[in-house]
Amino acid sequence: MPRVALVMIARNEARCIARCLRSARPWVDEMIVLDTGSTDNTVALAQAEGAVVRHFKWVDDFAAARNAALALSTADWNLMLDADETLSEGGPLITALRDQAPDFIGRIDVCSSNQGTGQAAPQDASSWLPRVLPQGVRYAGRIHEQPASELPRRDLAVTVLHDGYMPEQMQAKGTRNRTLLEAAVAERPQDAYLHYQLGKDHEVHDRFNAAWLAYERALQLLGPQAQREPPWRHDLILRALYVLKATGRADQALDLAQTEMPNWPDSPDFYFVLGDVLLELASAHPEQAADILPMIENAWRQCLAIGENPALEGAVHGRGSHLAEHNLKLLLGTMALI
Repeated sequence: MPRVALVMIARNEARCIARCLRSARPWVDEMIVLDTGSTDNTVALAQAEGAVVRHFKWVDDFAAARNAALALSTADWNLMLDADETLSEGGPLITALRDQAPDFIGRIDVCSSNQGTGQAAPQDASSWLPRVLPQGVRYAGRIHEQPASELPRRDLAVTVLHDGYMPEQMQAKGTRNRTLLEAAVAERPQDAYLHYQLGKDHEVHDRFNAAWLAYERALQLLGPQAQREPPWRHDLILRALYVLKATGRADQALDLAQTEMPNWPDSPDFYFVLGDVLLELASAHPEQAADILPMIENAWRQCLAIGENPALEGAVHGRGSHLAEHNLKLLLGTMALI
């Protein structure tokens, strides 16, 4: 009978590894953890949850580590999770893979919580990532590695919660990701995806000027022919608008938004961020506020007209509903006082 395995690499994940393994254990046939040099009790905790634990010397290459972990699995399907993730929804679909031919790569919704500077509460954003791999598929890439396979991708109604982008977790990771990303960019300077990921690392550490330079390079490499592809381009545009606003370049952000608007008629996130950009513009040019405020209102009303669209990469939960409603209420209250 076909089998399903959870496959994971981990290092110093005592905070969360038991939580992750418990969430997946009911839905898989075995759990494999490849430890890359833990100095805490990660190994003991994983073994206590029933995982098979093996060891691997870290070589500054995520694909090498993941491939070594995959080599330990003999299952037909491999579910790839990180220790700071939790399988939240769709467990039965993982088990049901036993009845499906391993002829596709499954993408699942990895919902990441993040709390940036000045945010009162965490926001949850979706990324559709290829995490369900047939036996034999391997990874390529030093960091933000991807399956090296031409098999078709299929979206699965599986949700994983991820808290590794919260400030305390990012602080614990230090400069590791940045160092690996800069090395990867040096090796593949024409890879737009790597520049995008480097920009994200700068952004989550509040290095907004550096983030914009990386995002700008990613947009240049994608070229003017790109519209909605690749899927992560949606998130790239949202992040580029945000860091332009954060660095006091709302006018440049508005130019980018006007160019991109035809590409995202179904994106509440685009109109939500557009409203933020316009609000920054009104603050910078108070003499124009009377003209700009109705535009902000229209942008946030458009969010509600579209509704939630979590299928788009980087979609933040609530921008098509309660977050837009909250902003509108505050805005209309302000406009009533003018």
